[in-house]
Amino acid sequence: MTKQELLSQTIEHIDIKKIDSTELINAMGKMSFASRDTADAANIFEMMMEDKECSTILTLAGSTSAAGCMQVYVDMVRSNMIDCVVSTGASIIDMDLFEALGFKHYKGTPFISDMELRDNYVDRIYDTFIDEEELQICDKTVKEIADTLEPRPYSSREFIKEIGKWLAAGNAKKKDSLIQVCYENNVPIFCPAFSDCSAGFGLVMHQVANPDKHVSIDSVKDFLELTNIKIAAGTTGLFMIGGGTPKNFAQDTVVCAEVLGHEVDMHKYAVQITVADVRDGACSSSTLKEAGSWGKVSPTYEQMVYAEATTVLPLIASYVYHKGEWKTRKKREFAKLFK
Repeated sequence: MTKQELLSQTIEHIDIKKIDSTELINAMGKMSFASRDTADAANIFEMMMEDKECSTILTLAGSTSAAGCMQVYVDMVRSNMIDCVVSTGASIIDMDLFEALGFKHYKGTPFISDMELRDNYVDRIYDTFIDEEELQICDKTVKEIADTLEPRPYSSREFIKEIGKWLAAGNAKKKDSLIQVCYENNVPIFCPAFSDCSAGFGLVMHQVANPDKHVSIDSVKDFLELTNIKIAAGTTGLFMIGGGTPKNFAQDTVVCAEVLGHEVDMHKYAVQITVADVRDGACSSSTLKEAGSWGKVSPTYEQMVYAEATTVLPLIASYVYHKGEWKTRKKREFAKLFK
């Protein structure tokens, strides 16, 4: 197959505004297994909207943004369901900034020779294809943005804010990227392992070109800033896609606040959608019940949903969107804490 043939069908992002899942979620709540878990998770997320003291943190790991859920996250932020984002660098840069630059993800197949893909400079995420040449443009864009900034250490939040500012200044070819929407709504984005993506390649190129004075990423500053958000927020709820570093980073703010001498509540609400197993002691950073032993998550309103996220996330987000409780929530605008 030619490269043009491989990259011929684009991934279309689902629009939760056009699909009302409330009746389906209500019906699933009367079922069993993952259906009931999904309905319980939707109800807990709705409780976060109803609790006017609750600030919400979205954590992202995995490739749901490339797989068709990118618009879900944008609509959640734009609809004031989310007050802070903690993510892998891949979701924010390789997927979101990538599409903001006008590039696409494509429908592919796992049943193909990966060496054939390599010969065509096509990258594969299971059954999703990406043009590697376009991804390298994304790398270089990160370098170009870094080249314009004051040479000093930045938290990932600060650097991503600069990307949002750059996109909003007329450089975006796709206007509703998550980075830009978060920037315009003062919703901070943290990527605690920021170098593990195109941002890393771009910043390496930037530092090689500017060996004496350059931009660097201070992950400790990330931790302090996110902990300060937890302290300022008080009551908090977590909505977690996947697990790993974003999940643990968001949960650890409770412990960090405690060691700094602040009395803060555990995260009152928590939902995690994951396919990770618990039997190896991990579950991509512990089950939510186990997190209670560390003082991170209250056991009262927590729900694990063991499902591949693209199958249940749109249902949960659509349910909360169409219930409409988010319309009466106060905007937190936590990014303003750092001005």
